[in-house]
Amino acid sequence: MSWKNNTLNRLSTAAGLEAVVGRPASMIVRKEISALDAGCRTILDRSPAAAFGYRDGDGTSRTTFIGGTPGFVRVLSDTRISFLLPEPGEPDGPVSFFFLLPGVGEVLRVNGSTAGRKGTRVTVGVEQAYVHCAQAVLRSRLWQPPAPPPAGPPALADDAGPLCGPGIAEFLAAAPFLALSTWDSTGGSDTSPRGDQPAVVRVLDGRTLVLADRKGNKRADTLHNLLHDDRLSFAALVPGRSGVLHVRGRGAITDDAALLATMALRGMPPHLALVIDVEHAEVSGSDAMARARLWSPGTHLDRDTAPDLLAIAGAHLAGESAAAGRLVRSIKAIPGMSRLLRRVMNRAYRSGLGREGYEEIGPGGHEPAADGLPERPVRVVEVRRETPSTVTLVLADAGPTPGSFDFRPGQFFTLIADIDGRPVRRPYSASSAPGSPHLEVTVKHVDGGHFSGHVHHGLRAGDRLAVRGPSGSFHAGPHPLVLIAAGSGVTPMMSMIRTRLADPAADGRIDLLYSSRRAEDTIFAAELSRLERANPGRLTVTHVLTEREGRLGAEGVRRWLGRRAPADGTHYYLCGPEPLMEVAHAVLTEVAVPGERVHRERYTSAANGGRAATVPQEMTVERDGRPLGTVVVDPGQTLLDAGLAAGLPMPYSCTVGNCGDCMVRLRDGDVALNEPNCLTPRQRAAGYVLACVGCPLSKVTLDIAEPGPE
Repeated sequence: MSWKNNTLNRLSTAAGLEAVVGRPASMIVRKEISALDAGCRTILDRSPAAAFGYRDGDGTSRTTFIGGTPGFVRVLSDTRISFLLPEPGEPDGPVSFFFLLPGVGEVLRVNGSTAGRKGTRVTVGVEQAYVHCAQAVLRSRLWQPPAPPPAGPPALADDAGPLCGPGIAEFLAAAPFLALSTWDSTGGSDTSPRGDQPAVVRVLDGRTLVLADRKGNKRADTLHNLLHDDRLSFAALVPGRSGVLHVRGRGAITDDAALLATMALRGMPPHLALVIDVEHAEVSGSDAMARARLWSPGTHLDRDTAPDLLAIAGAHLAGESAAAGRLVRSIKAIPGMSRLLRRVMNRAYRSGLGREGYEEIGPGGHEPAADGLPERPVRVVEVRRETPSTVTLVLADAGPTPGSFDFRPGQFFTLIADIDGRPVRRPYSASSAPGSPHLEVTVKHVDGGHFSGHVHHGLRAGDRLAVRGPSGSFHAGPHPLVLIAAGSGVTPMMSMIRTRLADPAADGRIDLLYSSRRAEDTIFAAELSRLERANPGRLTVTHVLTEREGRLGAEGVRRWLGRRAPADGTHYYLCGPEPLMEVAHAVLTEVAVPGERVHRERYTSAANGGRAATVPQEMTVERDGRPLGTVVVDPGQTLLDAGLAAGLPMPYSCTVGNCGDCMVRLRDGDVALNEPNCLTPRQRAAGYVLACVGCPLSKVTLDIAEPGPE
């Protein structure tokens, strides 16, 4: 059997196609709407990821996955949306989407045309929206726990084709779900979900794939499009992996009985197949999939919180037909009818899939829970100028049930922002007191700083970020405090000061030695002065202006400490540039302050290292030698991201190599760590790595058991 030799029968006319698949019922077409209604907006607000199909100006077809957090799409009006597209492609003309809701079978499909692009933000005019049935998701078992990687890649007769690239055959063998983009005779775009088990496509040779087309709602947009334009693209997913396989090529429809028989399920072949001549194939890491964590515990929507897509589809149908509208309204008026209809539809799905040859398919679940704090969506309430080079971000919880920010004064949070379409993380100490509905973090502008530049020049009230945390062991207790800070190192100190002074009954004096370059560079100058006046005997503040007085050295620290006469039991907190911290620590050692009462804060956010894997690597995770799971880590993905994407109970907190909560023991293999990070030489020698900044260079085994005392 050879597609290249044209021995397979092709379908080339609409009549021939409809003779096999039939024509869709009128209600299938009538449920389309031409603008986004309230139901669509609800789905977009909850969806963390979407498939996106488009063509470049040169006609190159592309399909990818976009998003990363719920509500990543901005709804500008009922006919216009925008989103970030970090990829280099330039969408031109018609485009298409489908939006996923974790744990939900149905998807929202949206078609439209490119309306503009500014940087990485693309604006699309919406022309069509409708709810698509759950069959593809159910066939693929997309939301069920990830399966172990296949034993090995299929053997390819043609070892020179595009499917022979690194990791491609292995990915295809494990991928049960894809988004397939095609275009009609007028250039209109359509991106459709496709799913199958054990894999959604089968490799015929190094440049040819076959995709089964099983019975559905008879709409068959993809197949009709291919009759007019055989160019296509798709993006495939493997549950538990954040990488995406991107493929483009040309497709043709066949009803060849011998080929269809090879794809039969329990003796039931598909009615048609799509044969794809592949021109390009590549596996790449996806920031959108890594951040969306579609298979992590807690991301799946339950029945009480998920939008009711059947009800939304019914509303769309009602809006397009008066008779259907009356029927839908009468059904909704009956108590409990919506839940009953969902049970009926689920039974219909299972029955239809059973007739196609699928075994019983359930909703699936996830065990065990991950050991870490999830990202928390926040809204910028205010950007408050503190000094010419420093601003304070005032943040509020933007989740469905907003709450307060609880932490220990002195701890930090990791801020996460989409910058040029990619997530960027930086740790910043809280400068506010805990327990408030607002979290304040103070950010100093750094020349060339990617994140601080975005904060100072890009953020406005109303913008969205995410935070992770709190993290860190640098926090104050009830004892007297001596604080030595320089520059923005005062921010965790400010949280300690505000917290202590807010409680009139709190014991313990606070003495702050604060070094700044000039008076106008002194962060919180006015508030520190006010607090000192309002709390005599509880707070003293000593400023050192280095432009006038010279750099604060050991003698200056020694004299200041001598004048303070700290009480017994005082704890000392140091935060600022490393040279000053070394000087202050040496003075404290000289005056016999016990080491356990000296606390230093360092920020060591890891940058990308020089070594990186170029092919996917297998990672096995154990706890005390007991295997918990095996996943594939894609190039550019960290050990932590891969583990969390697969729902494994990886420990973590800050995600930037600064807190050590993600420290795990490397039992076998080679891992590259981005530097600098917080691992000590002793921990490295004991075989520990940080999962959040570690990338595997080979097959690896990790043990996530709690590290013993050093």
